[in-house]
Amino acid sequence: MKKRLVLLSILLLLVSGCSIQKLSPSDFQENISMILSEDTNLANVHFDGYEYYVPAGMRFVNKDEYNALLQDKYSNYYYLYVDAVGYYHEAENTYTLDDDAYYSKKLQYNKKTGYIEINEDGDSYFVEMVFYYAKIEAYIPKEYLVPVINNISYILQSVNFHDKVLESLIGENVLDYKEESFNIFESKTESNDSVLEYDFDDYVNADVSGNNDILDEDNFELNDVD
Repeated sequence: MKKRLVLLSILLLLVSGCSIQKLSPSDFQENISMILSEDTNLANVHFDGYEYYVPAGMRFVNKDEYNALLQDKYSNYYYLYVDAVGYYHEAENTYTLDDDAYYSKKLQYNKKTGYIEINEDGDSYFVEMVFYYAKIEAYIPKEYLVPVINNISYILQSVNFHDKVLESLIGENVLDYKEESFNIFESKTESNDSVLEYDFDDYVNADVSGNNDILDEDNFELNDVD
């Protein structure tokens, strides 16, 4: 009977396309590689021209054009910028490794590119991560580094663009959009541009209270999301 249950479970995983992997509780580098190397189509947040997946335990707070603010169960804020213009023009990853940073690395998975840079500030970390023309910045207490990077990796790995929609939104207004965009492949230490500098003051004061689902950081499970 046990053998039948095991075989049935394996068959269900193969049919559903579900992938379950164990995330490290301490090694964020290993988790980044594990999450970003997955090739999935998860999405539960949809906007004109793009979509992405927000993991359980996180709350989507607000959105302003291609910017968004999210919050996790530890009250950490995540500032997201989706660079649809960069995607549309196939902007090159020009990030330069920073030897002075706590951590600095270029990312390359499934023909998608990006980088992660982490800088220390007393008892906090400033995290900047870019992947597939989307960037998330977070200023967090050091104790939350691993779960925060897990969440960031989930979101950025899931970003998906819709070419036909972007063609209609950007194609006829290229000059206007170019003026409003900035280079996400430059870290804050290289440039004065930052997602944090965009108009999020009202968002930070938004009502983000409420009961969030608890995120199981130890298991990475992929299933279809409607």
